[in-house]
Amino acid sequence: MELAGRVAVVTGGANGIGAALSRAFLGEGMKVVVADVVPERVDTAVAEMSALGEVSGVVTDVSDPVSVEALADRTYDTYGACHLLCNNAGVGAPKANVWETTVNDWRWVHGVNVMGVVHGILAFVPRMIAAGEEGHVLNTSSGDGGIEPLPGASVYASSKAAVTTLTECLAQQLVSEGTNLRASIFYPSGGLLRTGLWESDRTRPAELAREKPRPTEAMTVAKLEAMAEQKGFELSWQDLDELARIVVAGITAGDYIHMIDRQSMGPTLHGRADALASGRLPTHHAGPLG
Repeated sequence: MELAGRVAVVTGGANGIGAALSRAFLGEGMKVVVADVVPERVDTAVAEMSALGEVSGVVTDVSDPVSVEALADRTYDTYGACHLLCNNAGVGAPKANVWETTVNDWRWVHGVNVMGVVHGILAFVPRMIAAGEEGHVLNTSSGDGGIEPLPGASVYASSKAAVTTLTECLAQQLVSEGTNLRASIFYPSGGLLRTGLWESDRTRPAELAREKPRPTEAMTVAKLEAMAEQKGFELSWQDLDELARIVVAGITAGDYIHMIDRQSMGPTLHGRADALASGRLPTHHAGPLG
């Protein structure tokens, strides 16, 4: 897919991975619409990226279908098209055993991570198909669910597993229906990621607050780094701009999966398949610091 001169929409586009994607697309000569739920973050991102190319911002709550439809209306009113839709916005609930989660944990995380993708598809894809132009839908998932569940993050992991399955269904349908659109999945990878996910509680709506105190303290980048220092090792942080460049290269090459060290998922998936085929519970990996 050629990117220069075309229009990209990036949800969760004002910081972290979304901002890296937005910068990368601008670097390819695209016009970029940055969508994010925090107004101040949108304004700052647009101001910082304006030197890179044509960029605009729209405050968007991806969990609200009306808000996402408004994003699509604004995009088409401004640019007349969307060629690359990046459903990237995501949040994470507190680490907890499944029986210690709350209903609002599931409503909030799945409302953003899963329904946010659904709302993006419903608002944009029919218009993109009708335009008849070459286009692409990129959905951000996670290896912690999309490839191998992270048991301690059951709410988040299950949401990302859903995004993985949804994307494969979408990609198959776009081909079988003879459209000029394609879909692919992005697994941020390569190490720990400095993203807004660490502080996503700040955007959690009051009406979806936890019904009981969280079982663990919120983990932040600063706390994680302090724990690592105390245990005597250095954390490996992945360069987000490098990840974004991998996505750009993958989209232009027609890849379905975008991630660092993509071949590494093979042994993991084979091991899981062998365990399941024999009726066993698969082993799992540990999160940061175990």
